[in-house]
Order: sequence, then C-alpha cells, then structure tokens
Amino acid sequence: MKGLVLSGGYGTRLRPLTHTGPKQLIPIANKPNIQYCIEDLRDAGITDIGIILGNVMPEKVQEFLGDGSKFGVKFTYIVQGEPKGIAHAVWCAKEFMGKDPFVMYLGDNLLKNGIRAIPKMMVDEKADCVISLMPVAEPQRYGIAELSEDGKKVLRCVEKPKMPKSNLAVIGVYAFNHKFFEVYPKLKPSWRNEMEITDAISLLIDSGFKVVPHRVEGWWKDTGKPEDILEANHLILDMIQSSNEGKVEDGASVVGRVRIGKGTVVTGGSVVKGPSIIGENCKIGPNAYIGPYTAVGDRCEVARAEVDDSIVMDDTVINVERKIVRSMIGKGSKILSANGLLPKGERLVVGENTTIYL
Repeated sequence: MKGLVLSGGYGTRLRPLTHTGPKQLIPIANKPNIQYCIEDLRDAGITDIGIILGNVMPEKVQEFLGDGSKFGVKFTYIVQGEPKGIAHAVWCAKEFMGKDPFVMYLGDNLLKNGIRAIPKMMVDEKADCVISLMPVAEPQRYGIAELSEDGKKVLRCVEKPKMPKSNLAVIGVYAFNHKFFEVYPKLKPSWRNEMEITDAISLLIDSGFKVVPHRVEGWWKDTGKPEDILEANHLILDMIQSSNEGKVEDGASVVGRVRIGKGTVVTGGSVVKGPSIIGENCKIGPNAYIGPYTAVGDRCEVARAEVDDSIVMDDTVINVERKIVRSMIGKGSKILSANGLLPKGERLVVGENTTIYL
C-alpha cells in the first residue's frame, strides 16, 4: 500500500504566516504539521509516499522533507499546481499509484491515534474505499457522510450541506484502490469550481463500489485557522514527556512536564511550566516566564517577558515586560519594548521576519 500527502492550498485563513510558506509547515509543538502525517503513515507500515505540491512555495516543502530517508520513508513529488480540489490532487497521482491501494492524508490534519486501522480495514472489509469520520458540532461546515442503518456502509457524501442529515464529518484521511481513477473522469466541478473528494466518494458508491466508514477514536484536528493550531498545540503537549538536554541555572525553575533541547539555557529568575517545549540553542531569561501549553522553537531568546499558551517559531526574540497569551509568533520575529504603548495580554498572529514594539 502506498501513501499520498497533500501539501497544497493557499492557507488564506492563516495569513500572514502563509505569505512566507505553506500552511503544512507551520510547527505544532515544534514539529511541522506535515511531519505528523508522514510519521503516521510510516507507523502504519506505509513507506512509499507521494507528496502533492501546490503553488505556495513548494520548494520549501521539498527542502524540509528531502528524499524521505530522515523519516524512514521514500518520497515521490507530484505537482498539482493551482488547487482544483482534493479529488483533482489525487488524480494527479494516478501514475504514481498505478494499481496499488493507497491512504491519502491531508497535510494539515492531526489524529491522536494515527491511521493504523485504515489499511487493515481496506483488507478485512474488501473495500474499495475507507473514509474516516468524526462527529462534529457544526456539520454544515464539513463534508458529511450518510450511513446505512447498521452503520456499516456509506450511502452518500455531501460537501457542506445546508441541511445535514448526519453529524459525521469526512475528515482528512481516506483510503482508495484503483477504482478511484476509473470513476474520476465522470466527476464534475462543484459550485466552488473544485473537484470535491466527497463527490468522488459518492460517485464510487453510485458505481456500485464498496465504501465503508472508519469512526475515528480520540481527537482529530483540522489546523486551518490560528485557533485550531493553538488547540492542536495543546493536544500534542498534553502527551509529551519531560526531558532536559540543556541547562537550568541556579535560581531558575522548571515545573511539570517540560522538554528542553540541546544547547538551551534557562537563566536565573526564570520559570518554565509544563506542559511546554523549548527547542535547541535557546536562551530563556533573565526573568522570563514560559507558561503551560507554550512551544518555543530553536534559537529563540525570551527575556523579561511572560509567554503563555502560545507558539513561538524559530529565531524569534522577545524582550518586553509584557504578557503574551494565545499567540502565534512567526519565524525571525522580534517583539521589543516601546514603553508600554499597548495593554497587557496581547493576542498576536505574526508573520515571519516581523518586528513589533510594544
């Protein structure tokens, strides 16, 4: 079985962060979102993986992922270019897939329990397609699946229905066999002028092929908005274990589950509370406070500031007597003092190489 990871899309809801790179490379607990997807595929025994490249700086995806060897897999890059829908992205991988079944994973999704169950279901159920489903509070915002009375077959999929007939959202992990490529030529663009994956699944059903549901256990996150990424950061940090490869000086305090990278120094008068993670070659202090559910990337400096429930990306400097909460601070940014022009408790979404005086 092969894998397919999608790294396209414009990421408009994550601007300005996505002005400088694809949304799938935004770090969650100091690891790019797409890396979680690749590790899930690998851990399910899938090592031959196609990467769909979009038109938002695809070279950055290739630069980070390389040939796949550092993840224990092999990558084949496939260019989609302009995003024309998820189903179109899969169609672009037709030559790579050949006759092999495959798991397709959207590169901005996260699953607590991975995807091991999905390849097994394809075999056990003799299915042509397996779709992952999760109950949601606002089904009109998602592609929704309608199931048979016994819940064992998918009868229909509808993209963002105005009057949903179920609350089971089709989330970003699917499995298909080569039948997908047989029905795709019959697919028509939706009202969004995209080739919808939900329409492709319905076309498989209408063509008599077997589509079965996989009900996801544990949490799932679609990290399409800043608040979604911050929540995903919570969920990942809730699972980390403590480790310290850096140095905590006398007079500094580390409390709870905290992971500290190589070369990082926490200086006197500073406090780090977990669950949190600090990358490599950072300086925390003097008199800094890193609160729970905070991820600080590599080569960062935080002094005299309080940072709580936030994501601070690589090469960032924060030196300001302020409390920063629920914020995403892009790579290479600087947040410096300007004699208190703004109140405490700022909420920020800051792009790369930005300087803000507070």
